[in-house]
Amino acid sequence: MANILVTGASGQLGTELRNRGFSLLDEVFYTDIEELDITNANAVCAFIENHDIDTIINCAAYTAVDLAEDNEEKARKINRDAVENLAKAAVRYGCLLIHISTDYVFDGCAEEPYTEKSPTNPQSVYGLTKLEGEKIIKKSGCIYIIIRTAWLYSPYGHNFMKTIYKLAHEKKEIGVVNDQWGSPTYAGDLADMIIRMMECDELPELEGIYHFTNEGKCTWFDFAKEIVALSGCDCEVKPLTTGEYPTKAKRPAYSVLDKSKIKKIFGCEIREWQEALRSCMITFEER
Repeated sequence: MANILVTGASGQLGTELRNRGFSLLDEVFYTDIEELDITNANAVCAFIENHDIDTIINCAAYTAVDLAEDNEEKARKINRDAVENLAKAAVRYGCLLIHISTDYVFDGCAEEPYTEKSPTNPQSVYGLTKLEGEKIIKKSGCIYIIIRTAWLYSPYGHNFMKTIYKLAHEKKEIGVVNDQWGSPTYAGDLADMIIRMMECDELPELEGIYHFTNEGKCTWFDFAKEIVALSGCDCEVKPLTTGEYPTKAKRPAYSVLDKSKIKKIFGCEIREWQEALRSCMITFEER
């Protein structure tokens, strides 16, 4: 039996964790800023002490990649400072901290999938503040699991899948970047992975960084084409270069993550991104 605190529970991953649920023996506290402001260190400690929390799953993050370029202080407050509050509380109360990070900690210059040991070199404020959060956790002395993921989508919240689906129903033609490579991740599959990890009695002894996305790689253009095809819309997807679609923040040109470690240690199989997308789209269209 565990007492679990889930932060950022109204987001994509938090919602999928709530939908799936943990063991019936566990007591789970799903919180967002209304229930717990994790940027308030005193509030974090009080909540953990009052509810006898032994595991923290931090799904909270500032994920507006372009807005972060002009709101560095806000991004850092959530992606670094709040993480520091959770890490310090985890040390104080002996909690396991499971934290979600990102492929944006890498610069995108690689030509083969990044492992957990690959050098980091973020190129955006978002990536930098997420890496700062990782470093604080590792230095804090708490027992931790950091999961880096990428291109997260689900039937909930704001994400690429829902944006393309909407545009496909409104337009006859859309342009999408075709020179940035990565691996889409269905938040439901990531939630399943976290729950699987929680069922492992040896989890505290397996602390460290892990990578998780769905299998396979594609460009945003490939991803969009598959979404449009599954939507059944008569919308043409045209390839663009990054130069033709400039953004405030620099994106990695290649951010495929190597998942060998998580598959080996937890004995799991990971679905191909196309299969996971089909599953998510069915759920999305049934809502």
